[in-house]
Amino acid sequence: MVPLHWCLLWLLLPLGSRTQKLPTRDEELFQMQIRDKAFFHDSSVIPDGAEISSYLFRDTPKRYFFVVEEDNTPLSVTVTPCDAPLEWKLSLQELPEEASGEGSGEPELLDQQKQQIINEEGTELFSYKGNDVEYFISSSSPSGLYQLELLSTEKDTHFKVYATTTPESDQPYPELPYDPRVDVTSLGCTTVTLAWKPSPTASLLKQPIQYCVVINKEHNFKSLCAVEAKLSADDAFMMAPKPGLDFSPFDFAHFGFPSDNSGKERSYLTKSSPKLGRHAYVRPKVDIQKICIGNKNIFTVSDLKPDTQYYFDVFVANSNSNMSTAYVGTFARTKEEAKQKTVELKDGKVTDVFVKRKGAKFLRFAPVSSHQKVTFFIHSCLDAVQIQVRRDGKLILSQNVEGIRQFQLRGKPKAKYLIRLKGNKKGASMLKILATTRPSKQSFPSLPEDTRIKAFDKLRTCSSATVAWLGTQERNKFCIYKKEVDDNYNEDQKKREQNQCLGPDTRKKSEKVLCKYFHSQNLQKAVTTETIKGLQPGKSYLLDVYVIGHGGHSVKYQSKVVKTRKFC
Repeated sequence: MVPLHWCLLWLLLPLGSRTQKLPTRDEELFQMQIRDKAFFHDSSVIPDGAEISSYLFRDTPKRYFFVVEEDNTPLSVTVTPCDAPLEWKLSLQELPEEASGEGSGEPELLDQQKQQIINEEGTELFSYKGNDVEYFISSSSPSGLYQLELLSTEKDTHFKVYATTTPESDQPYPELPYDPRVDVTSLGCTTVTLAWKPSPTASLLKQPIQYCVVINKEHNFKSLCAVEAKLSADDAFMMAPKPGLDFSPFDFAHFGFPSDNSGKERSYLTKSSPKLGRHAYVRPKVDIQKICIGNKNIFTVSDLKPDTQYYFDVFVANSNSNMSTAYVGTFARTKEEAKQKTVELKDGKVTDVFVKRKGAKFLRFAPVSSHQKVTFFIHSCLDAVQIQVRRDGKLILSQNVEGIRQFQLRGKPKAKYLIRLKGNKKGASMLKILATTRPSKQSFPSLPEDTRIKAFDKLRTCSSATVAWLGTQERNKFCIYKKEVDDNYNEDQKKREQNQCLGPDTRKKSEKVLCKYFHSQNLQKAVTTETIKGLQPGKSYLLDVYVIGHGGHSVKYQSKVVKTRKFC
C-alpha cells in the first residue's frame, strides 16, 4: 500500500514550486516545524497541533489537507473567521488501497494516483456558514486524508485554522467558565464597570492567561482575530493584490516570503508601485479600543461619552499559545448628563462661579438694550480655565484664561450670548465673571503684566524688609499685608494661599501694614516700594499686596516670603 504521507505529497506537488515535508505529530519533528513559521505559511498543509493564519480572496475557494494516520483517532478542527463570514466544509478523501510499482517512482503511476485523489470528492463530514468560531470534533476518526475547503463570498478576508489529533492534552484555547457572560455592574455618564467569572484555565489548570477588554460603538466581536483585523490600519492582508493567472502563494513578500523574481511576469505590478503588489488603500478611522489588563476579572472603562451606546467584549488569551477565547459580550448605554442650569448674568454685576475638576458651567447674557460692543471680564482665582462664548449659537471666542483677562466683542441688536466655562484636569476652579455693554467704569482693577513682589536682599534688617511692585496708568488703591510663617513654609502651602479672589476682608486686622493710592502715566516709572517694619529677627513672613478697583473688587499679587536677618 502506498503510505498516506506519499499520497498527500503527490497531491500537493502542483500547488507550488517548492516541496515540503508533511508535518507529523512526531514530537521532536513537530517542535522543529512550529518554530519555523514559514514552513506552514500559506501552504496547503495543516500541521497537527499548531494554529495557522491565512488569506482568502473573494469567491476563490481554498483547500487544506492533513492526514490521520491511524483508525479510531480523536480529531478536532477549529476555524476562526476574522473579518467576514466564511463557508467551510470538512471531508474525508478516499485514498487508493493498492498501488502497483510501489516505490518504483514511475512518473505515469504517480500521475494516476494524484489524479485519482483530486477527482474524488470524498465524504462530507461537517459544513458551516457564518462568522462564528466553529469547530468539528470527533472522539474516533478513521485514518485517511482530510480536506478542509473554505470560501468567502462577501470580501477578501483572512482566517485562522487549528487542527489536532490530541485535543484532550493540547487545550490551546483557554476554557470559559460555566457562565461566560460579561456583566455590567456599574453605569455612569462616562464610566462603565464590567465583571466576568475567571477562566478555569487560570484557576484550575494554573496556566498563564490574560484578559483583553474591547470597546466600540458598532457591534460585539466573536474573536480577537476580528478585533485585530478592525484595529489594523496598515494590514498587509487588507491590501493583498488580486491573484494573476500564474498566482503562487509562495511569491509575495508581504506574506512573509522573499520574492523569487523581480515581478516581471506579473502584468499588474508596475515600477511605480511603492511596495510590491500593494494597491492604494485608504482605511477609514476605526472607533475601537483594546485594553489588555492581566488576570483581573473586573475593569472600569472610563472617558466614555454620555448617553452613548457601547459594546463590550472580553477575551481570555493563553500567554503560552497566544490563542484566545471570547466571552459572551454585552452592551450598555451610558447615562445622560444632568442638564446644566444656565446662570443668568446681569449687565455690570460680578458673578462668582465654581467649576468642578474637568467639569463645565454655562452662563447666559442677554442685554436688554441694543449695543455695539459687549465686554467680558474674567478673573480666574486659581488655575487656568477655558472660556467659550457663542453669540446666537455661533462660536466667537475660545480662550484659556489665567489671572484677569478682558475680552471686548462686537455686539448685535437683540443678540444673546452663551458662555461655557470648562475646568482643567488639575483641580476645581473658582472665578469671577462680569459682562457689560458699558465698560467705561471697570469693576475689576487693571493689572500690570508682572504681578510679582520683589524683595531687596541688601535692604533686609533684623526688624524690616523692603519690597517693590509694579502698578499701572490707572489710579488704584494698594494694600499690603504680612503674616509670620514657619521656616519650612513650602510651595504646597504657598499654593493654597494663592487664591487671588480672596480679598483683604478675609485677613486679620493685625496683619495689615498699610494702604495707599498709586499710579503713573509713564509705565516705566509705575513702580512703588515699601518698607515693612516691626518684624522679629530671624523670622519668615508671607507678604501679600492687594489692588482694589473702583467697584470694590480686589486682586492679589503673587505672594512673597521674606526672612529677616538673625544678627545685625
